Amino acid sequence: MKPLARMLRNGVVAGVAAVVCIGVPVATHAAKPKAPKAAAAAEPAGPREIRLVHQLSPEREEVLQKLVARFNEGNKDYRLVVQSGTWSDTDAPHMAILQGSAEDDFLAAGKPRYKALSGVMREAGVPLQTLKPPAMMDRALTDAKGQLLALPVGLSTPVMYINRKEFQRAGLNPDAPPKTWFDLQQALGQLFDAGSQCPYTVSQPGRVMIENTSAWHNEPVAARQGKGERPAFNGMLQVKHVAMMASWHRARYLRTFDAESEAEQRFASGECAVIAAPSSSWTDFRRKAGFDIGIAPLPYHDDFPGAPQNTLADGAAMWVAAGKNAAEYKGVARFVAFWLQPENQVAWQRESGYLPLNRAGVFAAQSDVLGADLENVKVAVAQLSHKPATAESSSSSFIARARVQGILDEELSAVWADRKPAKEALDTAVTRVQAMFPVPR
Repeated sequence: MKPLARMLRNGVVAGVAAVVCIGVPVATHAAKPKAPKAAAAAEPAGPREIRLVHQLSPEREEVLQKLVARFNEGNKDYRLVVQSGTWSDTDAPHMAILQGSAEDDFLAAGKPRYKALSGVMREAGVPLQTLKPPAMMDRALTDAKGQLLALPVGLSTPVMYINRKEFQRAGLNPDAPPKTWFDLQQALGQLFDAGSQCPYTVSQPGRVMIENTSAWHNEPVAARQGKGERPAFNGMLQVKHVAMMASWHRARYLRTFDAESEAEQRFASGECAVIAAPSSSWTDFRRKAGFDIGIAPLPYHDDFPGAPQNTLADGAAMWVAAGKNAAEYKGVARFVAFWLQPENQVAWQRESGYLPLNRAGVFAAQSDVLGADLENVKVAVAQLSHKPATAESSSSSFIARARVQGILDEELSAVWADRKPAKEALDTAVTRVQAMFPVPR
């Protein structure tokens, strides 16, 4: 195995930002001075300030602050200021890291509030060294030509985590995690019999059980209709899987929680033995849990031909505000290029848990140099790229939206409460989503 630094040198060409010096001519004419002309707009004294707002957790904000501090130390022309918060039309920042409903609201405005990232970089003369946007990534981040509109700094995909100590206590081999859902059911039975009060839980049930389980089995969540798509996540696979999860819930193999982060907290505390959660949660689990954690791909149903296929990447993205001047956009471009430098990519992945943005990050995850630090990225990348994405396994234009995920979670909650069978709950979810997003004629 080559040393990491050498791999990064061979695999990535770093972006280079051109520095433009603007000189102000000085009058040396000795004749009688003429009436003064209108003064030109004064250049700002010292570095030009660039503002970035975000919605990251306190732990990831700390990682971002370290990145920004390094940028500011090596840049005399710009000073980046980081603030926790969301978008504001009245006091628009230069950049905003958004996700979920905040990102949906940001994109819902009639007039675009953003300037396409690819355009910002091109006009600033700074190369954009990222991976080609994959089909399994949220479509909202690219235009019709596949060009990046925003930088996907917070991508993750659901994976399976196990409490290795609990597996050993139940007589299970933590080095051979279950590969199929039926295998997992057998393991959960052993964990339950060994005294586990929470053999299995799941973070973001709709995203795992519907959106990613569908892609993992090459089953569509939407169908073409006229000029648009209609929801279609109530097919045989989805009904079968939710019905299986309902049987686990009744048998007390599966426990679900109302608060979005509670499932992850229960796993980190040692209460739950297995969890399906975002690949980015690896850093949180390793920091908070007092036990060894194993990580593995999501299980699959082996009676669906072709499974497993690929899962989907989703998460926070950094958007560039519209309406700023060329000098400010040049500062934004320099910061993006800095973030994409190999050493900064590796640090961001290792400390935040998010997926790589360029080949430097991919090489780092495949290297043995960083050991278990990037095991989550290794599993996530292998899962995302297990097979080339198809039309059925690619990201849908609407299911990733926060409101749709909310509907899915509400209907799944009715299943866990035994108010609805799986088929009725998914049919209702399809009807509700279709009413929210009518298909264009």
